[in-house]
Amino acid sequence: MDSAQVDAYLRRLGAERPARPTDDALRELHLRHLRAVPFENLSVHLGEEIVLTEDRLLEKLVDARRGGFCYELNGAFGALLTALGFEVVLLAARVYGDEGRLGIPYDHLALRVRTVDGGEWLADVGFGAHSHYPLAFSERGDQVDPGGVFRIGGAEPDAAGARGGSEEAAAVDLDVALGGKAQYRLETRPRVLEDFVAGAWWHSTSPKSHFLRSLVCSRITEDGGRITLSGRKLTVTAADGTREVREPATDEEVLAVYRDRFGIALDRVPVVRPAGT
Repeated sequence: MDSAQVDAYLRRLGAERPARPTDDALRELHLRHLRAVPFENLSVHLGEEIVLTEDRLLEKLVDARRGGFCYELNGAFGALLTALGFEVVLLAARVYGDEGRLGIPYDHLALRVRTVDGGEWLADVGFGAHSHYPLAFSERGDQVDPGGVFRIGGAEPDAAGARGGSEEAAAVDLDVALGGKAQYRLETRPRVLEDFVAGAWWHSTSPKSHFLRSLVCSRITEDGGRITLSGRKLTVTAADGTREVREPATDEEVLAVYRDRFGIALDRVPVVRPAGT
């Protein structure tokens, strides 16, 4: 990522270039990213290919002013942080689903970030409803955040055969929990963006993927609440938890919500595509 691309990305976030890669700078960039760049899976239902290369991610998030899901959002954010002097490691995770079952390998991408202050953080701008600020990576107690009470802790070993070979088994896994409920199991072995290509393909094509069965666009609002368009249902949640729900009546109104509330300009309304189409 060159200097012009960094500046363009920062303009998308409404952020100034930080003088140094500090804890405070990371916290500000993390929150601004969640406010400015929506978590969305529209590409899956618009027939758009998801390509996990830095150039293509910047084209989508910065040039086209779109959002994305974890591989795209954290992949691009990690590239930005690296360009700004932060030390960034990509980590793979498996998301807890129904009945506490873990999802596929490379189910989720998160970031381990080190700053010049000596801080080590779990940064994640690609999990939908998650922490507003980075979480202290080595802290094992409760971490209070506007998004809830989080905890990072040691994970129980998987069942035999669930984690591949001996090198994988030697890695220490961590469970990331919100309100006492585990959200995902995080590996600590460093990964590269290309490792997540198969996961992105699965989430975009498998009939078992919730991304293929649902349509969502969501971001944090400036007052600490959240705005979400799920299918055609618009939900605005205030910081105090109160909600306003409505359903735009026409396609034009739906497109106006994408444009005015999320900054996404579309020429047609995305609809959930049946698997295999």
